[in-house]
Amino acid sequence: MTAKLTAPLRAAPATVACLVAIALFVVWATDQAGYPLTHWAPGGLALLVLLGIAALALRGRPRPAMPVLVAVGALAAYTAFSYLSIAWAASPGDAFEGADRTLLYLLVFALFAWWPQRGSTAAVLLVVWTLCIAGLALYVLLHLAGASHATLASAIPGGRLEYPSGYPNANAAQWLMAFWPALLLARERRLPWALRGLLAGAAVLLAEVALLSQSRGSLYATPITAVLVFALLPGRTRTFALLVPVAAGVAAAAPAVLRVGDHLRAGEAVPSRVHDASTATLLAALVVMLIVAAGAALEARRAGHAPGPPGLLHRLTAAAAIVVLVAVVAGGLAAAGNPVTRAEKAWHSFKGGYGIGGGNRLLSGLGSNRYDFFRVALDEFEAHPAGGIGADNFQQQYLRHGHSNETPRYPHSVELRTLSQSGVIGTLLALIGLGAALVAAMGAARSPDRLAAGVAAAAVAGFGYWAIHGSVDWFWEFAGLGAPAFAMLGLACALAPRGESAPARDGEAPVATAPGRGRRVDARAEGGTDPDARAGEEPAPGPHRGDAPDPPGGRRPAVIAATILGALVFLGAALALLGPWLSGLEVEQAARIWTRSPGTAYARLEDAAGLNPLSSQPNLTAGSIAVRRDELARADREFARALSRSPDDAYATLERGAIASTRGERARALALLARAAALNPRDPLTRQALQIARRGGRVDVRRLNEAILLQAEQLA
Repeated sequence: MTAKLTAPLRAAPATVACLVAIALFVVWATDQAGYPLTHWAPGGLALLVLLGIAALALRGRPRPAMPVLVAVGALAAYTAFSYLSIAWAASPGDAFEGADRTLLYLLVFALFAWWPQRGSTAAVLLVVWTLCIAGLALYVLLHLAGASHATLASAIPGGRLEYPSGYPNANAAQWLMAFWPALLLARERRLPWALRGLLAGAAVLLAEVALLSQSRGSLYATPITAVLVFALLPGRTRTFALLVPVAAGVAAAAPAVLRVGDHLRAGEAVPSRVHDASTATLLAALVVMLIVAAGAALEARRAGHAPGPPGLLHRLTAAAAIVVLVAVVAGGLAAAGNPVTRAEKAWHSFKGGYGIGGGNRLLSGLGSNRYDFFRVALDEFEAHPAGGIGADNFQQQYLRHGHSNETPRYPHSVELRTLSQSGVIGTLLALIGLGAALVAAMGAARSPDRLAAGVAAAAVAGFGYWAIHGSVDWFWEFAGLGAPAFAMLGLACALAPRGESAPARDGEAPVATAPGRGRRVDARAEGGTDPDARAGEEPAPGPHRGDAPDPPGGRRPAVIAATILGALVFLGAALALLGPWLSGLEVEQAARIWTRSPGTAYARLEDAAGLNPLSSQPNLTAGSIAVRRDELARADREFARALSRSPDDAYATLERGAIASTRGERARALALLARAAALNPRDPLTRQALQIARRGGRVDVRRLNEAILLQAEQLA
């Protein structure tokens, strides 16, 4: 019995490392979705160590399928190119951080994709992550149900839930990324009936909590994902059969959930509304869970009896799916009216920015400043088509060329991020890597092993939602979203057929695929009597019949060279993650203690500058502290050091100009303030300071900083 339970794990030992990685993803999900550098950088080091241990412990395992090899190679090249972009980036520190985040996703993908998985072990990984995210959604819902009005106002500002990620759209994406695996796993016959019911109920819960964030991006990404799931993934009839009760449950509780945001925006007391929404959500999830569990139990029971008319249930369900689809499309067209008119209105609201549309947020059109973000990103690509402007170097360009009053750090689109910041070269590398990974993943989704195929399809759907919604938002920068997305893509790749051996179905002996043929050869038919093979473990690596022995010492130089190269890459990656992480910790600590221990704070910031010699953040922080302490000479010196690292930093330039004006250095103040206005022409504080200096007055740097802090609070 023990051998039967442990055989899948022995055949897929990388599962243990992947479980540790999933625990890390869940931790990130509980706090700002892993956005701060000091959250995800130590996680990146942990993933690097896990990958290194797995590489040493699992030497000799069958190599990945060719598409997976191409994917890992191309994504590794894209990561290297991101580091190379530091050389021409206007802000090298930002480019370094962006390249480190790309390295994180490469580590995640490689850990999940490189070593083979079985259907059962892959199902465990995906189910654990999905249910953990659903459990977090349940905690958030219960926390809100018992919260006071003041707590609700802070967790749901403006009527949109942003807890725990800190950003409503990221919140919605976090829940909906898990919704699709929950839905598609609930249809799998080989999972226990109780688990299938639990997953279906979790899908309802996740969708309802996502609605609390009122994300318009999710409103468009969800139906697009649904269309692609039905168009590209097998098992459409079973997907539809699960979608009907889940959609009904979501629809039943949705009005109560949406009323929460409406009442908060109206300034009304809402604890009772949140309680009603929580009750409706939990009741809908419970009913769907029981219905799906009962249906799954009945299906499992009938599986052991003689079947009824072949394909009857399948044909009835397919017919019902077609009828419902036609009804939904017809109803949608009737409600939308003339599609050309609707498209024109949508484009008008998209270009018009905020305030275009009105009414309920989810139905108010596409009004935002994303059109302007996208315009600037495309303009930067046209200006730097080969290598782009450098990883994460969008903010300074938008301050200079944008039209809105926002100051975005990122272009709010993973495609435009890649195009504008890494140019044609980086974009081609990324497309090759992701394209090869999707080829492998889609091959796994059509595997003859039904459980493996179902898990691969569910994982691809989760990644697909992240990619679709991330096309119009800045989800690449949230490690708590990007890392699970690349893990799901890698997990699907791990289920793809391999050249040396194909992953066996649970309970079967491992099988080999004859080169150049589609024939599956049972290991027992080859005359093998290895007890591990009978227990379900893949045969230990070793020479195959017909292989010529290597000449003495023939491979040793190549092995030594590969080992040295791997060690150097490992060390370089560790240092690339370690320096910015430790530097960020020092900056955070200095920001906490400067009021009571300024000397220690300055010392920590000096250490931070040494740990990350590319970043201007330690010097900017030191300069801001010095201004607050009326140490203007020190402040000017720190801002000058920041500009030596990031010459186009508008904030440091403004501060140096204001300090010069306060000290009566009119000529230097005019030059610096004019440059600050050129770097950030729409900032009213910068324009006002320049006008004062031109009129012969003096800018009070202390009052300027008070105004900057007030402006930042208002924007937040």
